[in-house]
Amino acid sequence: MAFQWTCPYCNRPCTVGNHDVSDIHGSKTAISDEYGYYITNTRVIVCPNTECRQQTISLTITRVDQYGNPGDILFHWELLPESEAKPFPEYIPLQIRNDYTEACLIKSKSPKASATLSRRCLQGIIRDFWKITKARLVDEINELEGKIDPITWDAINSVRHVGNIGAHMEKDVNLIVDVDEDEAGLLIWLIETLLTDWYIQRYERQQRMSSVVQLAEKKKQEKTQK
Repeated sequence: MAFQWTCPYCNRPCTVGNHDVSDIHGSKTAISDEYGYYITNTRVIVCPNTECRQQTISLTITRVDQYGNPGDILFHWELLPESEAKPFPEYIPLQIRNDYTEACLIKSKSPKASATLSRRCLQGIIRDFWKITKARLVDEINELEGKIDPITWDAINSVRHVGNIGAHMEKDVNLIVDVDEDEAGLLIWLIETLLTDWYIQRYERQQRMSSVVQLAEKKKQEKTQK
């Protein structure tokens, strides 16, 4: 058994095999005449990255027939880490990272609260990265047009047309709105994309440019010493 997997701690895609994955199978248990038989499985994946080696633990409860043949998955929990939040570097403002992490943590348990945190996170990104501050998030998004590439702006703007999320972009970002888990997940995906495309790419570009300057200065010094 081998499959592609991205570690939630170091965020590195990798291939995991039998030596990385352990499945702990529970015994088939008869629940009742109405519910039939359940079986549990605990999966532990140890990141193969030698600089990480963190463990990820999940638990799944599956309905099975009397012979143990699997049917529908009834419940699935990510036990460790508690959410699917990706690790982001410390040069991204702490408040933005905290809102994003908490939005991921409660996405399935409280999509409404998760979406509220993501909307606040989106506003925080626009204000910090682009230095745009308006009374309403919708006005800040409008101000972004022409400052970023059209595809990214279209993606951000399109969220305004998704159910109750869009209906409340024009109101206080801290207002709790009734959204479903898929809508909350859409906002989280958008936040992850913006953090990567804006903060991380800018930082890496600055690092590369700095390396060029340092290399040029080193060559200049070597030339003057000859």
